[in-house]
Amino acid sequence: MPQHTEAEDRQVSESAWDYFYMEVVSVEQRLYKVDSDADAAYSKLELLGFRVGHGIAERSTKDRPRFVDTLDIIKFICKEMWISVFKKQVDNLKTNHRGVFVLVDNNFKWLSRMASDTLTGEASKTMIAEHLALPCGIIRGTLAGLGVSAVVVAETTNLPQCNVVEWCCYYF
Repeated sequence: MPQHTEAEDRQVSESAWDYFYMEVVSVEQRLYKVDSDADAAYSKLELLGFRVGHGIAERSTKDRPRFVDTLDIIKFICKEMWISVFKKQVDNLKTNHRGVFVLVDNNFKWLSRMASDTLTGEASKTMIAEHLALPCGIIRGTLAGLGVSAVVVAETTNLPQCNVVEWCCYYF
């Protein structure tokens, strides 16, 4: 019988994770539809992501020296954090050198299973925004765990396909 490493024992199949992610968003949408507060579902998902991201920052950097500057932290997110959470590196990183970083993911897998062909216009934008709240929170939580206060906003440009996601990180 082959031996498994500890890391292999802790892995989750991608299809199970995709289903879990879709159900978390769906449950939050149903809970807050009753309250008729659309922003509450987004806030709850973003806060959940924040807690996850903060934990990722703590676990990933416990045996490392502290990062020297914000650019090193953003590079850590683009490479290591993105790989561990989204299973790939960020496709592109842009900055204006004044506190704004744009992380571009040309094939964001967490949106790939959405049936967006049935939704159009505002309903589609709302649904996509709710599905991007958790990843926004993960990024913001990771930044906060590494000492950077930031606002993270996700934008998609090519609806209904919406595979390209730009993550704007404004730090202060």
